[in-house]
This record gives sequence, C-alpha cells and structure tokens, in this order.
Amino acid sequence: MKEMGKDEYVNLLKPMELELSNVERWAQVTGQRIVVLFEGRDAAGKGGVIHAIAERLNPRRVHVVALPMPTDRERTEWYFQRYLAHLPAAGEIVMFDRSWYNRAGVEKIMGFCTDAEYQRFLDQTPHFERMLVDDGVLLLKYWLAVDQEQQEARFAERAADPEKRWKLSPIDLKAREAYQEYGQARDAMFAATHREYAPWVVVDFNDQRRGRLNLIRHLLDQVGDHKVPAEPIDLPKLKHPPHKEQFTGPVRPIPNRF
Repeated sequence: MKEMGKDEYVNLLKPMELELSNVERWAQVTGQRIVVLFEGRDAAGKGGVIHAIAERLNPRRVHVVALPMPTDRERTEWYFQRYLAHLPAAGEIVMFDRSWYNRAGVEKIMGFCTDAEYQRFLDQTPHFERMLVDDGVLLLKYWLAVDQEQQEARFAERAADPEKRWKLSPIDLKAREAYQEYGQARDAMFAATHREYAPWVVVDFNDQRRGRLNLIRHLLDQVGDHKVPAEPIDLPKLKHPPHKEQFTGPVRPIPNRF
C-alpha cells in the first residue's frame, strides 16, 4: 500500500481532532477517567500518535506520562507503585508513553528484572487492571506494530538527523539484535494480560500516518459519541480603548531580529 501523503493525512485528522475535543469535554463534565497505554517496538511511532492526540487538547486535563528509569528507591517499591501517582483524577485523560508493561518487554529481554519479578508481573497485572476498570477507569491498551525493515529505516533516519538523534538510546541499539526475542515476549505478554475488560489492540504502524488515524479512530469508537455542547463565550466590550504594553522599569524586550 502506498504511504499516505501529508495533505491527505491532515484532512482526515482534522474532523477527528474535533471529536477528541468532544471527548475531553465529556470527560470533564462527567468526571470520567481515561487511561491510554501506548506500547510497541522502538521507533514504532508512539510519540507521534500521542502528540497528534494531545496537540489540540487542554494540557491541564490531558497528561502525557513518559517515566525515566526507576531510581534506586523506586526499585524497592511494589512494581506498580510509581505509576499510581500518575493515574487520572475525575475529568482527566492520561496517556502513558510506555507503561508498567516495560517489565514484560525491555526489562525481561535486557535482564533488568529477575525471572521471579517478571512472572509476578504477569500474574499481578490482570488483577491490577481489573481494579482500575472496576473503579470506573476507561482503560485502553495499544500495541504499535512495525516490521524490522521499517524499524531499521527509522533508526537510520534518527542516526543521520541531529534533531532526532536523541531518540536513539543505548538500549535501542542493543534491542536491534533482539527483534525476534521482543516478539516472543510480546506474545507471552498478550497471553497473560489480554482480558475482555482490558484487551490489547494491535495497530499497524508501518505507515505512521495511517497508523495514527486508525488508532485515533479506534480510540474514539471505544469512548463513544458523547457530544457535550460548548458553552458560548460572550466577550463583553472593553470599558476603555485597548492599551499597548509599555515598560517603565529597567527591563526591556529584546530587539526584533525577524
């Protein structure tokens, strides 16, 4: 299939941006809590789709969580503990750019956890997610799928572009030789944690623009069509003519250079 062009992508995304705004407003009015997990291989496109969703929404109500490596103290906590503080309150949407499923992927493959810790994670996760869902959280779990050939092309692009080089971590470089092992770990994760109340959804991200549109469309369909009329805003007329911003103290704006 031919890669989707930018103009077509923008035209198809635009009406969905309005729907996403409706979802945000509906969550605010009803107090709904929404958690969206984005998992997948390195360079699959998690950051791009999260940006596409969040770009037009209120950052005070729509939060992106991308946690760094755990500290020494956090390593001694219950595994899920550091994620709990980032779960949404009423009316909020939280998107995890990688989540507690790190333990089922990179930690398992790279030896950052023991076999016992890994197995305990697989055993506990369905119960943890059941508690979230039973408490009223809308939980959506997405796996972004990408073939190794496409993944390698994206790695090469990042390596060659100074503005994207930060996206290539030492772990990413090691993971290049473990493509099949990651696939096996993914399948074991699905088998242990795919439940009717918290199912996994796989989205093809070999074409990132198509992938974003398909994922956003699926997300909107899961939430449902909840239109909350926006309150009209009537700006009263200013009592005085508009003023220019003026500075009388020692601080001055920098000179215009453009």
